[in-house]
Amino acid sequence: MQKKIINTPHAPAPIGPYSQAVQVDQTLFLSGQVAIHPQTGNLETGDIQTETHQVMNNLKAVLEAAGMDFRHVVKTTIFLSDMTLFASVNEVYGKYFNGNFPARETVAVKGLPKAVSVEISMIAILS
Repeated sequence: MQKKIINTPHAPAPIGPYSQAVQVDQTLFLSGQVAIHPQTGNLETGDIQTETHQVMNNLKAVLEAAGMDFRHVVKTTIFLSDMTLFASVNEVYGKYFNGNFPARETVAVKGLPKAVSVEISMIAILS
């Protein structure tokens, strides 16, 4: 087993004792991302669409740092502060994939870091 820590300045620095992603052999485990702009450190939470785009851009940056993109994603988990946000998040999320969607679950949780509305984590496979 070969384990490699993935970090990029193009995604927000971790706000706790974890890595942006860990690659084990051909599998990449991406930590949950929230809508922190990596250059400013500010939250991009004007509306749920803006927030979701920032989350997806953060995940994209981590995937790219590992030499991957959204085509390599096989599993995602979406955490929402309220299930009424599902349709709006789903609309933005779907734009980042080209039809071969990964497996996924979406759950509403009591709270998310920094009181954001959405957090998304992923698993990707380099094939």
